[in-house]
Amino acid sequence: MNALRRLNLRKLRTWRDGTFRELHGSVSVSTFDLRKVELMPLEQRKLTFDSHTMVTELSLSGFTKQQAELIVSALVTLTTANMDIVYKDMVTKSHQEIAVQQIMAHLDSIRKDMVILEKSDFANLRSENTKMKRELEQLQRRLKEESEKVQAETKLDINLESSRIFDMFTEQEKRLMEVMTEFHHKKVDLENDNMEITKKIDLQVASLKTLLESLKLETVIYLAGTHTHTHTHTVKELISCCASGHLSLSLSSSGGKFSCLVTALVVYRFWR
Repeated sequence: MNALRRLNLRKLRTWRDGTFRELHGSVSVSTFDLRKVELMPLEQRKLTFDSHTMVTELSLSGFTKQQAELIVSALVTLTTANMDIVYKDMVTKSHQEIAVQQIMAHLDSIRKDMVILEKSDFANLRSENTKMKRELEQLQRRLKEESEKVQAETKLDINLESSRIFDMFTEQEKRLMEVMTEFHHKKVDLENDNMEITKKIDLQVASLKTLLESLKLETVIYLAGTHTHTHTHTVKELISCCASGHLSLSLSSSGGKFSCLVTALVVYRFWR
């Protein structure tokens, strides 16, 4: 009976292992690094019925001994399989305590690893922060130096440009003063030349007036003398003509001479 029982247990283990391989062969299961805890071996498990009594009863019922043993063996196999299925979802208190201790130990290990990792990460983060802070300070210092340099160069350029513009303005003002002075001198020279020319013109006009007056006077004197001589001669001719009877001819000749005298007087009046 024990040999039969061991055979059935061996078959059950083979069937259970094959089924487990088929179900979990292609699935990667992440397990903790735990100590494997075996449940109660199948040999030590108690059956829920007396197999020997069952064989005896079956034999008395008309089954042969071999048939009765096969039936009982099948019942034992089914019962063991059912119990194994039930035991898969159950655990004893001792096994539960062991599993809890293993889980707590693993949690402690994880906690320690997390603390170590946190410290390491914190140290790395602190070093990175220090490095970035140092680089930022260097960058800020370089930026300040560059800003001061650019500001100094800009200020120098502004001063140079202001000085150049001031010099240029001074030079332009100096040139303008020179041009104004030269223009003033030329204006004075032109005014002096104009005054001299005006004086010369006035002198020439005065001399021409004097000459004209003298010519007028000479002309008047000449005309006056000619008129007096002509008038005397005319009177004499009239007297002689009256005496001889040629009065009309004398009047015509004296009229021409009188017209010449009138013309001379008009010219004299125009000159005045």
